[in-house]
Amino acid sequence: METYIDRHHAIQQLRQMLLIRRFEEKSAELYSASKIRGFLHLYIGEEAVAVGVMAVLTPEDAVVATYREHGQALARGMGAGVIMAEMYGKQEGCCRGRGGSMHLFDSATRFYGGNAIVGGGLPLAVGLALADKMQGRKRVTACFFGDGAVAEGDFHEAMNLAALWQLPVLFLCENNLYAMGTALRYTEANQDIAGKGGCYSMASAFADGMDVMAVEDAAQIAVEYIRRGDGPYLLECRTYRFRPHSMFDTELYRTKEEVELWKRRDPIEVLARHLADAGLFRQADRDALERDVAAEVEAAVAFAEAGTWEPVEDLTRFVTSERRSA
Repeated sequence: METYIDRHHAIQQLRQMLLIRRFEEKSAELYSASKIRGFLHLYIGEEAVAVGVMAVLTPEDAVVATYREHGQALARGMGAGVIMAEMYGKQEGCCRGRGGSMHLFDSATRFYGGNAIVGGGLPLAVGLALADKMQGRKRVTACFFGDGAVAEGDFHEAMNLAALWQLPVLFLCENNLYAMGTALRYTEANQDIAGKGGCYSMASAFADGMDVMAVEDAAQIAVEYIRRGDGPYLLECRTYRFRPHSMFDTELYRTKEEVELWKRRDPIEVLARHLADAGLFRQADRDALERDVAAEVEAAVAFAEAGTWEPVEDLTRFVTSERRSA
């Protein structure tokens, strides 16, 4: 039996993944040109996870992300211009240029980081969900984290409290198999991350993180479960980043052959082929999407370039201290 495909929705998903990809590629180029400074962690290869999950969230839901968060921010609806300006360090950025690549934040879209500490977003997500439950709000907090965070105490504490208090949290593990640069088999005695939900009597599932439709379907089931009041949910998305951990990574922990093998499952091309095979997508459609996305990225760069630096006089703005008498 053939699976029904909503052409408009699927092409929107494809456009979002293309936007993330081209935005990230441009970011790498600008980093090499010293336009973007500090740390830069690219999401290339993992686009299907952010795009698939965001499709089932509402504007009232909250999102907590990691330091590899450009993809989640774009998929959530943050403007490419304010994100690029933030990475440039310009005042027009989402955090006035003070956060940079790893600390994107936007209250309007309920995007609560961008968190530079591995696993640091997990307890924040529990706090947001607890507040929603205490206020009787039917919201979901989606918390993204990588496989490296599973080894942190925050992961287990957050899972335990969320299950104990039956909080509306969707725990989303973007398992790219290497964390920063160590294969999962060397860090986890049990590599079944989804299975760890059972340790906390938490519902869990696994999704193919290289297939945006598979991610969306799995996320839909998880979110419906949470909205019913059945408690938190752990979703493991097995994915793969095509670029190194960061721009400073020499990438000595995996082979070029392995990377090329995973690139055959590029989530953008997987969806494009699926649509083409169904007769719903032509090369002309792809060309139009690429032009549209290129224009948006170009506009984002122009916005950042035209942005302004924060005056030196404002260096201590937003900085407070407590003076105590002897």
